Amino acid sequence: MLTTANISAIEWTEATWNPTTGCSKVSSGCKNCYAERLSNRLQAMGQKKYRNNFAYTEHESDIDIPLHWRKPRRIFVNSMSDLFHEDADYGFVGRCFHTMLAANWHTYQILTKRPARMAEFSRMFEGYYGIPVPPHIWMGTSVEDNAAAAHRIGELRKVRCSVRFVSFEPLLERIRRRSLRGIDWAIIGGESGPRHRPMAREWVDGLIGQCKRDGVPVFFKQWGGHTPKAGGRRVDGKTIGRYPSARGLGARDRKRIQAALELPPVRGSGA
Repeated sequence: MLTTANISAIEWTEATWNPTTGCSKVSSGCKNCYAERLSNRLQAMGQKKYRNNFAYTEHESDIDIPLHWRKPRRIFVNSMSDLFHEDADYGFVGRCFHTMLAANWHTYQILTKRPARMAEFSRMFEGYYGIPVPPHIWMGTSVEDNAAAAHRIGELRKVRCSVRFVSFEPLLERIRRRSLRGIDWAIIGGESGPRHRPMAREWVDGLIGQCKRDGVPVFFKQWGGHTPKAGGRRVDGKTIGRYPSARGLGARDRKRIQAALELPPVRGSGA
């Protein structure tokens, strides 16, 4: 079992934790998936975790890894997969969340293209534990174009949690004006890789303007290009790297989490 921190080069996080690997394409943002390319390489290198290549796979042995990381970190959950994939077993997802409750000195950033399933699980979580997903677990969805924005942002608002965020990456078109009410953070980034699709400056300006009007802090990740860092990440000579308003776990949060931990992990099937 890997217990050393998997330090990440992704600008908005510090480490990654992949209790599942693999995924399947659901929208235009998936076309040039970096995780799929990387999975191909890791399988070719003989890494056992990627023996199934990019087929969705749950790794029971990796569930408790964050408990071994004593230094508090921002952890991107499933950089190589989607915890709310259609094939995910909610019992397995529940065990992952139990780890997040137990290792609550970290901040977890969970990103999905399936926010309806995320919302469904959050209702199960609250019904079982008696609390919504606590503030050290951020729940987010990816939005690459207006088709995705039309339903994913609304579904994200239904998630029973304290912190919600949207990753507009890869940003593939100008996002039409819409309310970002109830969203606590926005990431903006262009696509990278050998077949990357360019991101226009006016799309970025428009989206930053929307976020400012709705009071949503912005983290601008990258312009994109052949490599992630090819275009840099400065806008008008400035680096934009804001996070949600800081809210640590208070005494009431910790008391409720401790009571939740006295229960076994939330159960349920993926059906």
